[in-house]
Amino acid sequence: MRRYVQTAGAVGEFSALPLLQRTETRDLVYVGYGLLTVALVLASYLLGALGWLPDDPRAMNVGLINAAPFTPGHPLGTDFLGRDLQARLILGIQAYFLPGLLAIAISVAGGSVLGVLAGYKGGWLNTVITYFANLLDSFPRLVLILLVIAAFKADIYAIMVVVGITGMPETANLIAGKISFLRQKNFIEAAHALGLPAHTVILKHILWLNCRALLVIQATLGMAEAILVETSLSYLGFGVQEPTPSWGNMVQAGANYFLQGKFWPSTAPALAILATILGLQLLGDGLNNILEGKRRR
Repeated sequence: MRRYVQTAGAVGEFSALPLLQRTETRDLVYVGYGLLTVALVLASYLLGALGWLPDDPRAMNVGLINAAPFTPGHPLGTDFLGRDLQARLILGIQAYFLPGLLAIAISVAGGSVLGVLAGYKGGWLNTVITYFANLLDSFPRLVLILLVIAAFKADIYAIMVVVGITGMPETANLIAGKISFLRQKNFIEAAHALGLPAHTVILKHILWLNCRALLVIQATLGMAEAILVETSLSYLGFGVQEPTPSWGNMVQAGANYFLQGKFWPSTAPALAILATILGLQLLGDGLNNILEGKRRR
């Protein structure tokens, strides 16, 4: 059974079944795992910010160097200096959490502005924004970041500004495409015919009512990308430096002991990176399938 409803002036087709009944089980699993990942990251960040750690992440114990997991007092073992891995993994979240939010804010806000200007105003603005987006996409992101680091000795926040700016074109293209879709349904023209001001049409009826799901999905995928960039740079030695913990520099430091058969100090943060990025990617994928109606067959 199908029914047609009008929301914010846009005619859309929806199933009469409740949302959970018309959603595939695997999408619910994706979203559930993603939300669990977000909750664990947020809780761990708060624990680290408040100093409620299970052990001192800087305290060294030469008698427990590269201790295995489930060692008494160190459930995840220790690193090459005898420092508690659990505490350092929790504290390492601070290396990417706030910088990642900065990148997301720039990407989503800036991309929304460019997308609205390109799709709503059109004309020469659309041409200029298209050229600007193509220019940003033409530069490899990692190369651009390394150039910024070399030229300005940028810290992690400045690096995430670059990540946010280079992520704007994708959001802008999605917003502009959404507006083009709404124009096909005479949505924007009908809103103006009803006497609605432009800022109301843009902020409420386009961005809030029709693009909020898209922006949430972009935010989850953007955080996963920010984590990958931060950990990669820290692994290469351009990001967070020792003794401040970052999952990236923990992997790099532990890799020096691979030939000695000590795999865990490097594997533990690598698994944390994998699980977190996978959770955020699956959250974005599940939300995309559920909220945008893009369910797999």
